[in-house]
Amino acid sequence: MLRRATLLVLALAALHCGPPAPPLPAGQGARSQPSANAPHRGHHERHQQADGHAHAAGHAHGHQSPTAHHRFDDAERWSKVFDDPKRDAWQKPAEVVRELALAPGDVVADLGAGTGYFASRLARAVPQGKVLAVDIEPNLIEHMKKRAEREGTANVEPILGSASDPKLPAGVNVVLVVDTYHHIGERTEYFKRVRTRLSAGGRVVIVDFKKGKFPVGPPDDHKLGPDVVETEMVGAGYSRCKSFDGLPYQYMLTFAEKC
Repeated sequence: MLRRATLLVLALAALHCGPPAPPLPAGQGARSQPSANAPHRGHHERHQQADGHAHAAGHAHGHQSPTAHHRFDDAERWSKVFDDPKRDAWQKPAEVVRELALAPGDVVADLGAGTGYFASRLARAVPQGKVLAVDIEPNLIEHMKKRAEREGTANVEPILGSASDPKLPAGVNVVLVVDTYHHIGERTEYFKRVRTRLSAGGRVVIVDFKKGKFPVGPPDDHKLGPDVVETEMVGAGYSRCKSFDGLPYQYMLTFAEKC
């Protein structure tokens, strides 16, 4: 059973955001395969590490992760990890945002926003719109509020979600879920709830780690392949509309009620 070492991260967050990290020793912290029936530990349930967006600094293969066995109370400290510029080389945030094809007035939800790695970039892509930066860690919410003030991105609205509900308002055009999907329990019900908050033609875009040995990401037994994601999302009432193969370690899938 996965254990929570609070934000995933959600985090990624999220799951919930940082450079490739030294990995866990083989066999450390054995955990069960993610399941749609597992309890939702939140967007930054980090398997004793930073996940969600924080996966960037999380599990790799062979050494202790710098985010293992820590709480995420010190947002400033973890921002230095999650927002390390070295992450950009493989996360390719500009390509991800471009692939979203956002309109200037769109309302975008970043589920598992962590320290705001993507939220900050999304804000610039929707200057007349809004970014709903959702996380379940109150200290990360406060961090993102201060970050938005510092960066002048008044269109970022941090939202404290819960384990089972991102607390989205109605009328969301795009929901972005980076390195966080596989940490959500009861995913079918969760994304049914998300679907009720989408605008007509609204989309859910899921970015998560491919299976295989990579310098970043969780071990394979914590990953969900794109076929599993598609099956679960179809069960939640979505259709798979397209995929983007431009990321070295992750897949990017777009879902909507109707493509």
